[in-house]
Amino acid sequence: MSAAGRGFTLLELLVALFIAAVMFAMGYGAISQAATSRDSLQQQQAHLLELQTAVRVLEQDFVQLAPRPVRQAVGDEPAQPALQGSVPGAQPIVALTRGGWANPVGLQRPGLQRVAYFLENGTLRREYWNVLDPTLASTTSKRNLMTHVKAMTLRYLDQSHQWQEQWPPGTAVIQQQEWTLRQRPLAVEITLDTEDWGKIVRIIEIAG
Repeated sequence: MSAAGRGFTLLELLVALFIAAVMFAMGYGAISQAATSRDSLQQQQAHLLELQTAVRVLEQDFVQLAPRPVRQAVGDEPAQPALQGSVPGAQPIVALTRGGWANPVGLQRPGLQRVAYFLENGTLRREYWNVLDPTLASTTSKRNLMTHVKAMTLRYLDQSHQWQEQWPPGTAVIQQQEWTLRQRPLAVEITLDTEDWGKIVRIIEIAG
């Protein structure tokens, strides 16, 4: 009798099931790998968008750097410089007064804005005050710009074309004269040490 007439034996069925299982496993593995690759790609794209956004916001703030010191929250303290770049490891990393604060609804406030950058637990955060000269009651608006950041460092190019690790330079901080509080560097070098792309360096020229 032919195989078509007598049907399949148990061994033939087991072989067929084994082949089907192997093919299913191979197909599932390919689908799983594709899904993993897609998720990884989407994550990389999200991190790249964060990096692009952070660099763009930093550039906008520094390009519009204004020579306007601000009052300390406690009135008897010396004023804060227009640009205050902390020593490495201190928080905030940098605070500055910038112009060009958009006011589409016509609020009663100046076009200048005080902003600061912090790095905590791998997240780069930008904060700004709703008033230019804050008091103890003043609050800030916060925005997380970027995650997976290992470090952020800045250097400042002074008038003698020397890079400084903080701003105002050390001697200017001691003097606390009015012109030192308004002093701006020629350029700022920003280094972002990221988990995904290593160190990203951006040099921003400051308009005189």
